[in-house]
Amino acid sequence: MIDLRLLREDPDRVRASQRARGEDVALVDALLTADERRRSSGLRFDELRSEQKSLGKLIPKATPEERAELLKRAEQLKADVKSADAEQNEADEETKRLVLQLGNIVHEDVPVGGEEDFVVLEMHGTIRDFGAEGFQPKDHLELGEALGAIDVERGAKVSGSRFYYLTGVGALLELALVNAAIAQATEAGFVPMLTPALVRPRAMEGTGFLGQAAENVYHLEKDDLYLVGTSEVPLAAYHMDEIIEADKLPLRYAGFSPCFRREAGTYGKDTRGIFRVHQFDKVEMFSYVAPGDAEAEHKRLLDWEKQWLTGLELPFQVIDVATGDLGASASRKFDCEAWIPTQGKYRELTSASNCDSFQARRLSVRMRDGKKVQPLATLNGTLCAVPRTIVAILENHQLADGSVRVPEVLRPYLGGREVLEPVAK
Repeated sequence: MIDLRLLREDPDRVRASQRARGEDVALVDALLTADERRRSSGLRFDELRSEQKSLGKLIPKATPEERAELLKRAEQLKADVKSADAEQNEADEETKRLVLQLGNIVHEDVPVGGEEDFVVLEMHGTIRDFGAEGFQPKDHLELGEALGAIDVERGAKVSGSRFYYLTGVGALLELALVNAAIAQATEAGFVPMLTPALVRPRAMEGTGFLGQAAENVYHLEKDDLYLVGTSEVPLAAYHMDEIIEADKLPLRYAGFSPCFRREAGTYGKDTRGIFRVHQFDKVEMFSYVAPGDAEAEHKRLLDWEKQWLTGLELPFQVIDVATGDLGASASRKFDCEAWIPTQGKYRELTSASNCDSFQARRLSVRMRDGKKVQPLATLNGTLCAVPRTIVAILENHQLADGSVRVPEVLRPYLGGREVLEPVAK
């Protein structure tokens, strides 16, 4: 959540952020009113309690005539204190309810607009000209089925649409990707983590996934637990309610976990193959840093993602995501989009988000620098979302005979295999 002092001191900045996100600007004024009521009711409660305590000291010393009047006043104060306490609690709850609906303040350099209004920052790699090579590229599903790597028919039979099996070299390819990604992250100083896939409501709400993203979250009502859509959630909550000494920062974790997404609102989009699915595995980078280091850490996360995709020998572009497509927690987000030959366009493979102190305030993760205690900053970056990465590898590295060349970075994790060969039917 945002700092309420910022709201009081510069409400126009908060309004501008809401407007840029395409969110309700009236929420800002409602929150200002609730915050003022919370502060004034708290002040009134403190004044009444102070008078009540002073009165309590006077009564034993009062004359019989004075005592009767003081007791009468004490009864009235008791009722007033109770009423003021109730009003203070009500105003406090209303303020909390409203502030949790407010998205993070967008960075001033973020392009304004919707999903298609991003700005391309960089281009990497060369798009293959399959026509010049004398063949038409196959899509990842046709390739995956021929390799004995992907089985969506049985995935749908067992679990429904947007589920799949990775079989044979498909399963081995996932394990190779995960091991290579964790190896890169470990070399960069990240602590490898295997995280819970089920979290309590506070962890999900604290990371900002129960607002606009709630429709895509799976909820187990009987247990009141949520299936995570990313290990960002348990990694952000890992230090919940803790104070971290400033000299211990940055803390960097690389989480591997299954991820679950309902994909609500995507009916008819990316229904073929494994590009958009309900369950997948992912390696996620997560950083806790001092607020002043957040922007530099954001660029570092992006650099590690670029290193990963370059190692996989994929053509990709880096975009600055527009305000309306940021998600509630991020003040700025960079996506790396890989070229998908059969779609003829770039598609998101990784993203790196700077959440500033937004999540840390919600989860009460603070840093101590000397005597000063304050919320720190959190950032996250996808290193490898497995199915989409497999899609990009199969399509970009396919050969005319239906086999697929293995990028050199993955060969040590595939027993030195240089090519994935189609299997006999």
